[in-house]
Amino acid sequence: MLKKVLIVGVLLFSLFPAAVSAGSFGKGDPPGNPGEWYIGTAPSNGSDANHPILFVHGLNSSSYTWWDENDMYDTALVNGFETAFIDLYPTRDMWENGALLAEKLQEVYTYFGEKVVVVAHSKGGIDVQSALVHYGAAPYVEKVITLSTPHHGSQLADLAYSSWAGWLAGILGSKNDATYSLQTGYMAYFRNDTDPIAGDIPFFTLGGTKRGGFGSSLFWGGLYLSSYGANDGAVTVVSSRLPYGTEISAGAWNHYSIKQGSSTFSMFSHLLTESTDGMQASIKSVPAREKELAVQQSPKYGYILKGGQSHGEQTETFYVEESAEELLVDWISDKKITQLHLLDPDKNKYTAFSVEEDETDYLNGAYHHRLLIEKPAAGKWTISAATEKTQHYLLQAAIDSPLDDKLNVGLSKGKFSVGTIDKGKKTTVTVKTVKYQHNHQQTQAEQNLGRHSTYSVPDLGEGVYNLTFDVFGESGGAKYQRTIVKSIYVDDTGKMYP
Repeated sequence: MLKKVLIVGVLLFSLFPAAVSAGSFGKGDPPGNPGEWYIGTAPSNGSDANHPILFVHGLNSSSYTWWDENDMYDTALVNGFETAFIDLYPTRDMWENGALLAEKLQEVYTYFGEKVVVVAHSKGGIDVQSALVHYGAAPYVEKVITLSTPHHGSQLADLAYSSWAGWLAGILGSKNDATYSLQTGYMAYFRNDTDPIAGDIPFFTLGGTKRGGFGSSLFWGGLYLSSYGANDGAVTVVSSRLPYGTEISAGAWNHYSIKQGSSTFSMFSHLLTESTDGMQASIKSVPAREKELAVQQSPKYGYILKGGQSHGEQTETFYVEESAEELLVDWISDKKITQLHLLDPDKNKYTAFSVEEDETDYLNGAYHHRLLIEKPAAGKWTISAATEKTQHYLLQAAIDSPLDDKLNVGLSKGKFSVGTIDKGKKTTVTVKTVKYQHNHQQTQAEQNLGRHSTYSVPDLGEGVYNLTFDVFGESGGAKYQRTIVKSIYVDDTGKMYP
């Protein structure tokens, strides 16, 4: 039975009761109305020792995610647990969702007459913590279990706001308040503002290590995130952890399968009863897990990014070095391109691009035109894409090469240090800085560092600074290039959060 529940004061009203089977309940009701929450069918094998579970969805999602093509609701019901499901704003930040969720958590607590265990997917875990810490909802929650929550942000959000990808992300609607708040710099600020007052409600985390295969919707995200470690195609394992939380597992799930009941419910079901309140799951030491996961995620890729808006034929060039083992070219556009070809340094033409539509949170609706080349020739490559309509595009050339471990960007005392292969006169670095405040672009600047390897962040006031470093140089007599995207948050006192 489905119950959509509204609470006014202490009065309970059950609306739209419907006799439907577990796993499909809610179909026929209006989904995604922020603030509405639903009570699942009462289990026939329930126990007073079982805590009710409130399921919270993530970015660009709704309560449907827990039962539509997902057996999580079925699994919880069969195992004797009362359940509730809530709709939050799919594209708003943790502050608005946290305030809304805090109000509704009190209602859910009143309905059940006891504290609930919250199970949250992806950004939903951040919304939950915001509700508990910043909006006073802690008295209504027993513990929190997060499934692939980017507690430290996502480098994919950084990419969406970068100077190269911003054209495409903007036209696709991916530059929203939620994505803005998930930039790693902003999340560093949120962690600094939240962790010291996090309270004593236990957090348990799960992270995924199975990024998507070549033709999957999570392939692009997993490939980009490979530079940052083990990931599930959308969130890195490192980001899924909290320093004061208990990691239940980091296993072979992708960003979608980790929320499937048959995949993970058994991993945390022992935490849902009164007999286990206060217990901590036993896990391996983090250093040991990091080493283990690093092996699983080999190889590490470096990237060349180009992007913008064009009409007619658009041509981009890039350089691949002698030591490259693999080149994967991905022309990502808001249009499906039929006239697309790639030329290598010897003028060999490649046209056998595979085409997949993006279903991720960051470039949803875009078309990926991909081509994989083993042992690519060193030198200048050229790609051309023609369309009769205006297109917004992002070129991502991913390179597996020994150079990738040597190219890096670090921040210290307000200055970025760019590590390059050859610091001689043939190496140049260009930095594009885009500054945002409250998801609104305020200014953009570009600086050519020449042979210098440090960059001082300009004083542009409070907000998120998205920086794109384009590195050009030579290694072993062959030209190379890379793009590195970073994000920092600067507060109203000038303090930086990388």
